Amino acid sequence: MSRLDKVTVLGSGVLGGQIAWHSAFKGKTVTVYDIAPDAIERCRAAHDQYAGVYLSDVGADDADIAATRQRLTYSTDLAGAVAQANLVIEAVPEIPEVKTAVYKEVAEFLPPDTLVATNSSTFLPRDFASATGRPEKFCALHFSTSLWAMNFTEIMAHPGTTPETLTEVTEFAVEIGMIPIPVRKEQNGYVVNTWLVPFLNAAQTLVTNGIAAPEDVDRTFLFTGARFGPLGMMDMIGMKTVHDVLSHWGGETGDAQMSANADYIKNNFLDRGRLGLQTGKGYYDYPDPAYQRPGFLDVPHISVVADLVSSMSPIGRNI
Repeated sequence: MSRLDKVTVLGSGVLGGQIAWHSAFKGKTVTVYDIAPDAIERCRAAHDQYAGVYLSDVGADDADIAATRQRLTYSTDLAGAVAQANLVIEAVPEIPEVKTAVYKEVAEFLPPDTLVATNSSTFLPRDFASATGRPEKFCALHFSTSLWAMNFTEIMAHPGTTPETLTEVTEFAVEIGMIPIPVRKEQNGYVVNTWLVPFLNAAQTLVTNGIAAPEDVDRTFLFTGARFGPLGMMDMIGMKTVHDVLSHWGGETGDAQMSANADYIKNNFLDRGRLGLQTGKGYYDYPDPAYQRPGFLDVPHISVVADLVSSMSPIGRNI
């Protein structure tokens, strides 16, 4: 095992919580840090759910779950949370100012040899390297949601990252059962989000503009054999993260539709507490979302045809 055996995850949201749980499951000693006590409690509750998932889907037994829990610590004290860490993984909201502030604060407390990695899904490591106070020990380590199933991680350096840092972070990824995907050049969106963000944005555009119902957008993708559609995927990623990404890049690129999609998510989800899996409500209600139920892709009974027709615009009815 590499020296990276004590891990602190900054941010206890959907991905932060998953990274922490999975790393502990794979034998690492893990501290989850969040500034908000209520966020920590939500993370604890999520870990209770992950225990069931790992028992049913990952092949864990009761002893594995008990050992995982023993390796996990939760904290709202930043200095204490990182005091023994040899790897810190930042998983705070996708807002550049928030990330920069966190790096500057945590830099005061890190041991000299601690490596730092960002789980950012869109921003470049160079954007934050100087704020860490140790740019040579900093890189990106991006996980995907449901990482026990989507077990790959993208690793991206910036010009100041040392080869030793990349080697250690890659070894860590392998030790926790991830397939490392090297990103050979700095690229906003990395590999996955370079295609995923336009995909999700296109699906959201159909809903924002009233072109199709959310369930029907997802149905068209589920017919390919996928386990979930783009809007169900947004629930899994977390509506806050989706909003932050669309809002940032809509503003950066001047894409009015992307900004409108971010506003739609804010008004219809964030402002109503529908954050996706984190709160049990997003585009779908959890557990047992509609797209996992029998009949979601069945041919409708003839009695519902009138309802389908009435939902169309006058133009649609005349086609």
